[in-house]
Amino acid sequence: MRLGFTARVASLSLRDPLSEVLGVVEPGEALTFTYEDAVKLAGHSCPTIAGAYLVTAVALRALYGAQLPVRGEIEVTVGAPRDRGGTGPMAQVISLLTGAAAETGFHGLFGRFRRKDLLRFDPALDGRFRFRRTDTGAAVDVSYDPSAAPSAPELPALLTATLAGTATADERRRTGDLWQARVADILTGDPARVVRVTPAH
Repeated sequence: MRLGFTARVASLSLRDPLSEVLGVVEPGEALTFTYEDAVKLAGHSCPTIAGAYLVTAVALRALYGAQLPVRGEIEVTVGAPRDRGGTGPMAQVISLLTGAAAETGFHGLFGRFRRKDLLRFDPALDGRFRFRRTDTGAAVDVSYDPSAAPSAPELPALLTATLAGTATADERRRTGDLWQARVADILTGDPARVVRVTPAH
């Protein structure tokens, strides 16, 4: 990958009891996800995918503190219709990281480890993402606004030319470099610039 900044993005480690039971990992051993895993799932890297990764990281830190989060024991409500803009791609990344799945998710084993319906969509949340621990009921709302990490002024024109097929090879590469520079800024800068977390009521 050309994404040289990903080494500076903190990975996310979670326990997954289902993985333990089925012999994927040793008891208590963590599953670790990186931003590159999110990129592979989405097929691209952009402020939307970065936002999903960052929102999840901030929410897990708020809910679990120094404890290891538990994958599959986190319920997520996305505050937008599932077919609006980047909502779907963000939900997919959040699902990858937390294990929360929509109605097509894993039904469980003998009444345990269900992932199905842990991911929901509710426009009434008005763009926020609600993460709730199913073991304690603790919940937080997280909002994401990447406008504090703007793209380079030259990027819109370069992107237009690239998509139109009129950009030179150097311009196409510059387009990608500038695009990813913004993603890097979002992921490696102070999260408080673009993410706000509050207790859910």
